[in-house]
Amino acid sequence: MAGGGGGGGGGGGHAPPPKQEELLPHPAKDQLPSISYCITSPPPWPEAILLGFQHYLVMLGTTVLIPASMVPQMGGGNEEKAKMIQTILFVAGLNTLFQTLFGTRLPAVIGASYSYVPTTISIILAGRYSDILNPQEKFERIMRGTQGALIVASTLQIVVGFSGLWRNVARFLSPLSAIPLVALSGFGLYEFGFPVLAKCVEIGLPQLIILVLFSQYIPHLIRGESHVFDRFAVIFSVVIVWVYAHLLTVGGAYKNTGPKTQISCRTDRAGIIGAAPWIRVPYPFQWGAPTFDAGEAFAMMAASFVALVESTGAFIAVSRYASATPLPPSVLSRGVGWQGVGILFCGIFGTGNGASVSVENAGLLALTRVGSRRVVQISAGFMIFFSILGKFGAVFASIPPAIIAALYCFFFAYVGSAGLSLLQFCNLNSFRTKFVLGFSIFMGLSIPQYFNEYTLIHSYGPVHTGARWFNDMINVPFSSEAFVAGLLAMFLDVTLHKKDNATRKDRGMHWWDRFRSFKTDTRSEEFYSLPFNLNKFFPSV
Repeated sequence: MAGGGGGGGGGGGHAPPPKQEELLPHPAKDQLPSISYCITSPPPWPEAILLGFQHYLVMLGTTVLIPASMVPQMGGGNEEKAKMIQTILFVAGLNTLFQTLFGTRLPAVIGASYSYVPTTISIILAGRYSDILNPQEKFERIMRGTQGALIVASTLQIVVGFSGLWRNVARFLSPLSAIPLVALSGFGLYEFGFPVLAKCVEIGLPQLIILVLFSQYIPHLIRGESHVFDRFAVIFSVVIVWVYAHLLTVGGAYKNTGPKTQISCRTDRAGIIGAAPWIRVPYPFQWGAPTFDAGEAFAMMAASFVALVESTGAFIAVSRYASATPLPPSVLSRGVGWQGVGILFCGIFGTGNGASVSVENAGLLALTRVGSRRVVQISAGFMIFFSILGKFGAVFASIPPAIIAALYCFFFAYVGSAGLSLLQFCNLNSFRTKFVLGFSIFMGLSIPQYFNEYTLIHSYGPVHTGARWFNDMINVPFSSEAFVAGLLAMFLDVTLHKKDNATRKDRGMHWWDRFRSFKTDTRSEEFYSLPFNLNKFFPSV
């Protein structure tokens, strides 16, 4: 075969083709190897407690940043900000426990979500609050309106999850369509990474560099059996840079800087420690009876649906980094139902924000290589404990935003790479695969960029009618990178699908076939089966 016609006198024959085994790529793995502790194998108790505290530190970022930006717009001060942070922490602890015990049972932290922020801002700007002069009364009225919208919006995920509807949607997911969804669940949050870090680069950049050194280079240089530096890199790096930032603060480095720089850099500008009560237990309807508005409820439902899609991508990343098998659709649907219950708790307790899977904590699983369920349950205990002991929790909540943004640069990248790792199941030599991947990822970045830029310039989105709730129902979903990419990838993957075995293999469906049902693979039963024989109460399972 190698011979062919004589022609050009070039002499020298071709080298013999390499053996077939030399051409084999790295074998695809339905479970990620090199995980030290998987979902059902907890580390020793002292290590588990430290790892749980580390998860608590990481989830504090979103927990603090959202109230810090929202409460002043609502008319509240530092005291309201501290109470809102405590409430978010308390509810996040409850939701994380319920998710790990009765939901997907994955080590997923359920915390505050940026997806709900635009809708909450719309509620803040509603005309019926503009004539309230008392800031305290205005804050409470807006919070009660947000509570009502969240309570109604929670029904979407509760119904879609527990009825099994999301299970039927998830069955259409293939590794090919999951790649853009999972990848942009991490990469799509780039605006909360370096742009926030750069607001105080003298603190944020050292945090990022030290985190990389502790987690990647020092373990590589030591080459020992100990995993202290990489496993606890967040604690080491945050403590070092936090002390350094405090020295800059007390040394007067930011005495004459602008207010934005002081908020981003100083360790004493949050105002949370002084305002936080020593002991306070958040309780239902603490801001008063919720109020309901149909338009706001529909807008919050749209935000809830966006969070649902983004959480689906985050759940897949968590299952990967916990070294679990691919998530069965029925288990995913069950998790969505419990996430809806979590949003209901957010509305009842008055967090001012809905719940979704914490993307940063999903990335922390990859950094530590510990995907243990027990560790995340311990972190939920820390959330509840520090939400009640307000002063102690406020100390950790005063970490400068630049340090948090440096952590985001690391963890969002890990979640994005979890999506890229699904490429191993697909045929990358197929032009159909290349189109679905390339087009959905590009449009998933491009469309939200247009919506966000338009909103930044005009102070309202491209869809701008007299009904603010209708505007939010369109603008919010198309401002989410993961939502646009995931929706487009699934649509293209399903509609450009030939009913033949070759196309199924190109999409990677043959890898996920045995995980389509809960009981097909014994490993799935081990990872996802409910305790106390509760599976019989969930017919979708």
